[in-house]
Amino acid sequence: MEDAKGDGDTPVKTPVQRQGSASSATRPDSLKGRLSSASRRSALERSGSAGFEWDGLEEPQFEFDDDLNFSLEFAANQELPNPDDPNSVLRSGAMTPDGLLDDDFEKELGMQEEVREEDMPFYDVAQHRIVEIAGSDDRYGRKVIVFSACRLPPSKDFNHERLLQYLKHTLDQYVENDYIIVYFHYGLNSQNKPSFKWLKEAYREFDRKYKKNLKNLYLVHPTNFIKIILLLFRPIISAKFGKKIMYVNYLHELRKYIHIDQINIPERVREHDAQLIEKHQPRPARTASQDKPALDTQQFGVTLKFIKEQHGGEVIPPVVKQCVEFLKEHGLEVEGIFRRSANAHLIKEMQQKFNEGQEIDFAEYDINIPAVLLKSFLRELPEPIMTFELYPKLMNLHALNKDAQIVEAQKLLLTELPEENYFVLKYILEFITWVAAKADLNMMTALNLAIVFGPNLIWSRNQASIASLTQINSFTKLLIDHFEELFTK
Repeated sequence: MEDAKGDGDTPVKTPVQRQGSASSATRPDSLKGRLSSASRRSALERSGSAGFEWDGLEEPQFEFDDDLNFSLEFAANQELPNPDDPNSVLRSGAMTPDGLLDDDFEKELGMQEEVREEDMPFYDVAQHRIVEIAGSDDRYGRKVIVFSACRLPPSKDFNHERLLQYLKHTLDQYVENDYIIVYFHYGLNSQNKPSFKWLKEAYREFDRKYKKNLKNLYLVHPTNFIKIILLLFRPIISAKFGKKIMYVNYLHELRKYIHIDQINIPERVREHDAQLIEKHQPRPARTASQDKPALDTQQFGVTLKFIKEQHGGEVIPPVVKQCVEFLKEHGLEVEGIFRRSANAHLIKEMQQKFNEGQEIDFAEYDINIPAVLLKSFLRELPEPIMTFELYPKLMNLHALNKDAQIVEAQKLLLTELPEENYFVLKYILEFITWVAAKADLNMMTALNLAIVFGPNLIWSRNQASIASLTQINSFTKLLIDHFEELFTK
């Protein structure tokens, strides 16, 4: 069986419409005693498998890929979808945003109590680190779930039913928000592959609850086999879901969509990628930062100090101020504000306009645009606003009682956070308390806001575990609940 530490990596620890102006709202002195948002459930749609004869679909008699020279006679005789065809279910290339969601909350996400690794649910599966949560959201504020096939133990020694339960247990913590999945296919072989029966069962289990907020499924290092499997599933894969699937041939292609340095990529996958690059010698995609230096007017992807120096000493970046002021007037009562996503291409276009110093009128756009821009501004900072240096100290706060946490957090904020970071963080969190005060209307409690903003305020240089994300969310909620006590400067 594969070593639980695996591959030499660090061991796991384990369009809504605008609603009325809220310009007259005032932030209360205390946020305690707010009404929690009532759970609102909509009837779940069927997964789309009705009418399809599963019993007539048999597992093809061939093995998964065992080496780079894998070929299949079956594949040679089948017409696979063209990945370059924009109408193809299995297209490859640019992202395909699904627009905005109009689904209600189904429940609030809770935070777990600190427990020992060995006592965590599904530790027998989690110890293999097959499924992990990236240390940061993607470039559009969406949670990143990583599945590494090479970490699957041999099938004879592993309970795949437990794996399915663990997958659902993990996804249940995140599916109420937009999220993406990165699947590293390399390393799946005849010894560790799940059965075809298991794949069919898994597809049945992952119903609309799991599919509706999944924005993209990146299949990294795809092979003929996985393309054939998707072809066999094509009769039951909806066109909408099919458009979320994207092939990624090399790791560097992921940089366009996610913060790849925040993903704990197995060493075997990195080595395989290097072999592919050496064999095929693809040209790595160049980034904007490689092509030209930062503009004087640039606000995304540069430091707070740079923005301050280029804007006459103004501490609050113009894009942050414009987003907050517009949302304060128009977005406080919008249900699910900050939980919805926006058109990814439009967000990139808006970022470019701000970087070029162009004037933007948010009244011409959906209310979710400034909400997503605010999160993406934080996410695109070269270093988190809470700084890498503070990260381990913040993670240690969970061991203290609440009063001690407040005292220590106040000291860290006042004495160890750079001045620009302190005042920008204070400005944004003060606004967030206004949003939380309207939770009975917008459904965004302090907990929901902590889950949405936490990974955009705090992240480490390395892969984050589920436990560390819980601590990040807990600390962010502390900042919201005790804003007046913590931010005294």
